[in-house]
Amino acid sequence: MTEELDPTAQDSDGGSEEVVLTPAELIESLEQAWMNEKFAPELLESKSEIVECVMEQLDHMEENLRRAKKGDLKVSIHRMEMERIRYVLSSYLRCRLMKIEKFFPHILEKEKTAHEGELSSLSPEELVFAKQYMANTETYLKNVALKHMPPNLQMVDLLRSVPKPDLDSYVFLRVKERQENILVEPETDEQR
Repeated sequence: MTEELDPTAQDSDGGSEEVVLTPAELIESLEQAWMNEKFAPELLESKSEIVECVMEQLDHMEENLRRAKKGDLKVSIHRMEMERIRYVLSSYLRCRLMKIEKFFPHILEKEKTAHEGELSSLSPEELVFAKQYMANTETYLKNVALKHMPPNLQMVDLLRSVPKPDLDSYVFLRVKERQENILVEPETDEQR
């Protein structure tokens, strides 16, 4: 079994509690995080606990496969499953990195203005990447283009020049369980 720390879970003492997930539940939660991230227009909350647990699970599976018989059919099936899990994990991380690269000034601004109690949408590694990406982009712009422009045009505001995530774009959703008494308000002319 794999353990995951859920920062939103609270026990009766007000402290956090550990949530124990089976490997199947862990992979399901990774796939859910992957699909949510893939179809969301903005960068969602980081699921670094899930990523770390999946990586530990993959290491454990690799260790078990080294001890298994070489010609066994189960070994090739387990290897194929490991490759599938690696694909989902790397696709999830690639999707997050693409969004960070696309919207980096807005993401960093959101991180700066976030309050203490709010959950960060970036993992510590992603935050370092975003800051380095912003510094490298500014350096590149200065060295390639801005130094050749007149002095009054040598400043660029990345927050204004990089597009924001389109939060008004359509998203797809699937209801996982029946919900009662949900009110959907009709569109007004302003919302169209």
